[in-house]
Amino acid sequence: YIPGPLTIFEKIKKLLPGHTMIMRNGNISIKQYWRIRNNHFHHDLIESKRSIRELLQDSVKIQLMSDVPLGVFLSGGIDSSIIVALMAQEMNQPVKTFSIGFEDSTYNELEYTRLIAKKYNTEHHEFIVKPDAVSLTEKLLDYLDEPLGDFSIFPTYLVSKMAHKYVKVALSGDGGDELFAGYDTYLADKMATYYTKLPEMLKDGIIAKLFESIRPSSKKKGFINRTKRFLEGMQLPHNLHHTRWMVFLKHAEKELLYTPELRMSNSMDEEYQFIYRYFDEAMDYDQGDTLNQQLYVDLKTYLPDNILVKVDRMSMSTSLETRVPFLDYRFVELISSFPGHLKQKGLKTKWILKQAMKDLLPQEILTRGKEGFSIPIKNWLQNELKPMMMDVLSPNKIKREGFFNERYIERLKAEHLNGTQNHSHRLWSLMVFEIWMQKYLN
Repeated sequence: YIPGPLTIFEKIKKLLPGHTMIMRNGNISIKQYWRIRNNHFHHDLIESKRSIRELLQDSVKIQLMSDVPLGVFLSGGIDSSIIVALMAQEMNQPVKTFSIGFEDSTYNELEYTRLIAKKYNTEHHEFIVKPDAVSLTEKLLDYLDEPLGDFSIFPTYLVSKMAHKYVKVALSGDGGDELFAGYDTYLADKMATYYTKLPEMLKDGIIAKLFESIRPSSKKKGFINRTKRFLEGMQLPHNLHHTRWMVFLKHAEKELLYTPELRMSNSMDEEYQFIYRYFDEAMDYDQGDTLNQQLYVDLKTYLPDNILVKVDRMSMSTSLETRVPFLDYRFVELISSFPGHLKQKGLKTKWILKQAMKDLLPQEILTRGKEGFSIPIKNWLQNELKPMMMDVLSPNKIKREGFFNERYIERLKAEHLNGTQNHSHRLWSLMVFEIWMQKYLN
């Protein structure tokens, strides 16, 4: 994604969240009117759970105010399930829920969405996605205005398109992961502290080489895929371990991918410099709490520039408004003032949220791991999207534009197609950029 205040266009900027821009007599001034603060909440556990429940309930109540029909995206995860439960308490008619699944069972979460739909007797709508991936790709990228390498634009668009047939507004559970440390990445950061204590011979000589030789799995996540990604990140300095989950090209890979001209005109570590600035802010925000620092950085970067952009662009392309109860500013301020150990207890994620809401949810929802809202892009690039990938990333086109080394991209494609490596994030991001280039600059 393109981090604010930058855009992909030179001399064009974004207005950052929580800021106002005032134009007066030809002069422009930008001021920040709200910031994330840590007020170090000191209430006991019972009071903490009560505050979470009451404030999120009130946020849902406020966001249900509408003169048009409303519904909710239901993924089967804890956040959207909580929103359904709280909506059911506020509404005098069945909640309209919308879910999608895929033929690949590792990407299909419909069994969990049905648990919530049954428990709260919702008016449930679902379907299995079988899109024309090629025609959909160009249409969705057109809605984005600038490159966004998040391939969950597909399910977000498709569930929005389905929901729009029945409602004009949909609530979503976005923001819960960044507030309560719901991503696997936060657990990986914790496990990294233990991994670094292993003997070098075991880490580099046995474990790393073993997983380097194993082919990536076709499953959505799985032990092999997660471990491969974890080990890649362990090659970075300790203070960049969290950042590795946002970056898919290491410095050495950029040396191979970028042409000499591009390397000369760009800093090879620009994304790390960008993140460093927010980690400096995070130190002031909560100096002694590493997890809260990581959450702060994600709340300031990944959430507004990736997640919320994706949801807004895809839903509004179908004329559907989305609302996010977890991001009520009062709720953000409350949760930001909780210590990290209430959000992540041992290897349990979203601990305090689950404690506050456990009477509302089935045990299967409370205990399942984070899956994410994604598509089988690795498999699509080997099948449905292969002709498009080969055309968009053809050596002649790449060489003519002069940004990237066409031989290195050919290597990425070959390794991905023969299954020896999973380059789906790299290849998809390159495709997104090339399609954007052809539309705007050619």
